[in-house]
Amino acid sequence: MLSLEWNLQRTLSKINYRIHTDAIKEQIIPAVVTKEQAAFIYANEADLLNVALFGKTAAQWRNENSGSKGNIRDSATLEQLVVLSNMESINALLIHQKIPQSERLLQLNKVAITQMKSLVDNQNLMKRLE
Repeated sequence: MLSLEWNLQRTLSKINYRIHTDAIKEQIIPAVVTKEQAAFIYANEADLLNVALFGKTAAQWRNENSGSKGNIRDSATLEQLVVLSNMESINALLIHQKIPQSERLLQLNKVAITQMKSLVDNQNLMKRLE
């Protein structure tokens, strides 16, 4: 059953990812850029969330887990996926407010710490989700 819950949360995270990428496209990516430049901006924003939640970039995780399948988010716990989903929405809002990336990182890290603590400390809630 936990796998089903994890898959559901991973799907929700992917939906929020769309909200996040739309905000990036509308607010951060200049009107005229190459596909490579746009891809870099999206990856940079994804790594902002990775650092805020996991404490490392996707590349750092890959280097540390070269034998693992998937990526840093594929190996995330249910709690981390819940927080990641929330952070994507929050970051989209902060992007629309034109908050600089360095400030967003600090705010998102605080959100990650607070929410992870809340979820981990309240295991009864997570068991009910299972």
